[in-house]
Amino acid sequence: MLQGHQTWTFKNKPVILSSATIGGPFEAQSRIAKDFDLLHGDLWLEQDSFEKAEKVMLEEACDKAIEKANLQKGNINFFLSGDLINQITPSSFAARTMSIPYLGIFGACSTSMEGLALAAHLVDSQAANYALAATSSHNATAEKQFRYPTEYGSQKPPTAQWTVTGAGAAIVAADGKGPRITAATIGRVVDMGLSDPFNMGAAMAPAAVDTIEAHFRDMNIKPNHYDLIATGDLGQVGHPIARDLLKKHGFSISEDSLTDCGLLIYNKDQEVFAGGSGCACCATVTYGHLLNRMKKGELKRILVIATGALLSPISFQQKESIPCVAHAVAIENVEEE
Repeated sequence: MLQGHQTWTFKNKPVILSSATIGGPFEAQSRIAKDFDLLHGDLWLEQDSFEKAEKVMLEEACDKAIEKANLQKGNINFFLSGDLINQITPSSFAARTMSIPYLGIFGACSTSMEGLALAAHLVDSQAANYALAATSSHNATAEKQFRYPTEYGSQKPPTAQWTVTGAGAAIVAADGKGPRITAATIGRVVDMGLSDPFNMGAAMAPAAVDTIEAHFRDMNIKPNHYDLIATGDLGQVGHPIARDLLKKHGFSISEDSLTDCGLLIYNKDQEVFAGGSGCACCATVTYGHLLNRMKKGELKRILVIATGALLSPISFQQKESIPCVAHAVAIENVEEE
């Protein structure tokens, strides 16, 4: 049901029945490497293009999630997926392989929580028994499309972020064991006039703050309701901006309670500039690391806010600013209450 202006609360609290994450060689060296289901040793995955490699990772994440849920592809009613590539072709081509009724979505790096929110809505409204939400990104495909092919060896500023090579998928169901999705806040597009594609964190921070504040307002709760609040991929630049904006607006959240997936994924000695980014950043951290922490009992309630920069190569070339969006999903271990 709708609560407030832009938040859905789920009466039946759909369960995340299973999830799976796939990573590339750089992710195999990350601080959350043990939370991946499968790690690859090279960027090509024995394919003849990076785009095909990304599609393979997405298929692997979906197959693994279905396997872990003890289901068959035929049990899944709807497959929701998106990515960063033009016309979301990795997702659409993966849907061709999966042969599951498909809803292609695009929210840039906010796609993981957009898909999870929509999957929860489908299940909660009894429009689906099982919904599969997934997303992917690949460092080489994103560099080629949005910046410069890695072969060019172009210089980057410290504000740039490293696109995660990986994929994440989750199966949402009406019943079963696992953490429950209790609410989702759909974000507005926020554009503060920034146009630098190498400074995504600063561009996305206001959108993250706008959605977080809307969630607290609509739900009539305070930040301490959650054990952890994790933004998608604001990185070293955007994360402190978001924290300062929240504090300025009356939301003081402790450093232990407010984090960012772009800061959680990689080790400090990995050269990732300002942190991780890409659709797979929030997806792999949430569906792997954070859900594993919930299973261990370390976290009971989390709010994940995936952030997305809605630019394209064309809009950048036409000197457009960068519109951004953020979607929040509340996940709780309701069964332990």
